[in-house]
Amino acid sequence: MPLRIHREIIEQMYDELNHRRYVHPDPLEFLYPYRRFADREIVALIASSLAYGRVAQILKSAAEVLERIGPKPAEYLTNATPSAIRKKMDGFKHRFNTGEHVAAMLIGVRSVIARHGSLKACFAAGVRDDDETILGGLQAFVSEITDAAGGKKKVGHLLADPAGGSACKRLCLMLRWLVRKDRVDPGGWNVIPASKLLIPLDTHMYKIAVGLGATKRKAADMKTTLEITAAFRRLEPDDPTRYDFALTRLGIRSEMDIETFLTACRQRKQSHG
Repeated sequence: MPLRIHREIIEQMYDELNHRRYVHPDPLEFLYPYRRFADREIVALIASSLAYGRVAQILKSAAEVLERIGPKPAEYLTNATPSAIRKKMDGFKHRFNTGEHVAAMLIGVRSVIARHGSLKACFAAGVRDDDETILGGLQAFVSEITDAAGGKKKVGHLLADPAGGSACKRLCLMLRWLVRKDRVDPGGWNVIPASKLLIPLDTHMYKIAVGLGATKRKAADMKTTLEITAAFRRLEPDDPTRYDFALTRLGIRSEMDIETFLTACRQRKQSHG
């Protein structure tokens, strides 16, 4: 279904809000210090996997894990043994997840990198040229990491299951960070087309999407994610997640407001017919 929004409005919002000064408090900020793609992709997976709950706790937990593994994550995982990784994460806690869950995920990542050379190569191996979205690649990617980690239960709540219908918001967020490249998203995974990305469907984006007429579905699941992404793809075929960061600032930052934006869209739509 078409979005009830004029390109002029959303482009103006993108120009105004898609800047690094609006990133904090977003776990995306953890990626910026890492210049090596090999390190950045690991940091992206860690930061996104912990991106649930109160934002202050998310930032605290991500910072703690990254401090424990040191300034060169790829080198650390290459050289550390599974037992050393488990010991390094001992005592960590983030809501439903423990250090055992984080260690299992990192051990899975270590195995995947040893097999494919990088997380990027692993993900790309699961994406076909004729795939409309990255969903198939996402399923293969999660399966490889969780299998190497010893099973889904080992990683707990850290990695969502695409096969189970989850919206996989955090994984889609990680992919937006790593695939897109602009003033906010640092990119690096240039083998994945931005046109295949899926909207990271959190509560803010769901509310905005309903208000813009992108979906009427009641559940914020993968089917809804695909529907909302399709609506944004009609607006921006080569980059359906282009406006995600700017739009979600409306719900994240206290000085901004979703309802004011939606009202402006409705008024513009009425005035232009």
